[in-house]
Amino acid sequence: MAGKYEIDMCNGNLFPKILKCALPLMATNLLQLLYNAVDIVVVGRYVGETALAAVGSTSSLINLIINVFVGISVGATVLVSQCIGSKDYNKTSDACHTAITISLIAGVFLAVLGNIICKPLLVLMGSPDNVINQATLYMRIYFLGMPAFMLTTYGSALMRTVGDTKRPLYYFSISGILNVVLNLIFVLKFNMGVAGVAVATIISQYLSAFFILGALTHTDGYIKIYLKDLRIVKESLLAMLAKGLPAGLQSCIFGMSNVIIQSSVNSFGSVVIAGNSAAANIEGFLYTAQNTFCIVATSFAGQNFGAKKHKRIDKTLLYCTGIVLAVGIVFGSLLYTFGENLLGIYAPGNPEAVRFGMIRSRYILSLYFLCGIMEVATGTIRGIGASVIPMITSVVGVCGIRIMWIFTVFPKYKTLETLFACYPISWFVTWIILLCAYMFLRKNRFKKESQ
Repeated sequence: MAGKYEIDMCNGNLFPKILKCALPLMATNLLQLLYNAVDIVVVGRYVGETALAAVGSTSSLINLIINVFVGISVGATVLVSQCIGSKDYNKTSDACHTAITISLIAGVFLAVLGNIICKPLLVLMGSPDNVINQATLYMRIYFLGMPAFMLTTYGSALMRTVGDTKRPLYYFSISGILNVVLNLIFVLKFNMGVAGVAVATIISQYLSAFFILGALTHTDGYIKIYLKDLRIVKESLLAMLAKGLPAGLQSCIFGMSNVIIQSSVNSFGSVVIAGNSAAANIEGFLYTAQNTFCIVATSFAGQNFGAKKHKRIDKTLLYCTGIVLAVGIVFGSLLYTFGENLLGIYAPGNPEAVRFGMIRSRYILSLYFLCGIMEVATGTIRGIGASVIPMITSVVGVCGIRIMWIFTVFPKYKTLETLFACYPISWFVTWIILLCAYMFLRKNRFKKESQ
């Protein structure tokens, strides 16, 4: 029997359950994205173009540094989902306690690592002289929040495995409001600039982590956490690494390709960086809405794979793909239509930055649904425990195409239009390969598990 906040993923009508799980998760993830959006809007409006470029240009680098550990949280999601589907309480408990322990260790490690390597990496990316010092300051403060960020990431992942997406929404609503208020206080009242928005963000992250940990220690059922039992169980750790490390490496290589693209953007100067940062942040809202169904597909596929209900996995892929298509086409078109007005919020009084931002939006927002359906296929394949195939496919199909494009086509036609065209091409090619991979896995792995 599912608890008050939980969803039975292995029985009943799938479509409404997918929506019931996805909508609160989507709202939660959008609130998380609002952290960074508020940072960028506040510095863009009240500090200036250089500060906007400094904060906005760090996201690809931050993701590059943390993606391996975020990927391992995907492994935790898959492992716990499959254990719940097979109704193995002991293995589920071991996996949950191992996941939370890993999150705390990873958070401390990243806090130290990020502070050490952020400036050398910004230099390698070719950050302009008028941007690099503020970008370094922002990153060093931001990474002090990594213990909270990792605990929140892994804790939320555990809650999603049982369909509990409502409580994280409540928690992030509170911390999101706090983030907005603190941003305005630190920047407007105390004139702290980029340091102010970074401090506001990490305070909000620690509040979220406090709420998430409290929920896990006071819940009942499979994912309950006992602080005295926090430890790393070797079997659970190895299973998480097997399922999650490929996802982490995939995200890391994704991050490398995005850093290379950001380096190319940096070559056009701070005004282009500001416009690109604003446009990328707007895209982030659409990506988050679409990626929600990748996350949901992973949990539903994982539980039903553990329960050996394979037809429900096919339906999960079909429903999530259809929803993402609708979300991507409708909201992508709306965001592009009102793009100039939205970009103007980030860079008021800077029509050149808005113009450059619209160049990016023209090539990406209108075709962003391709990214969404690609992610859903990836999530479904991960859910059935095949993490290596999406990694290889994405490395070749996305990163390979983008890097090849940057070093072959872009130097011949060095324009922003040429640079951004590599995104939709790489998404489409990778999606086709992933669909073929799923059909192959379906034929072999499902048959094997049924025997």
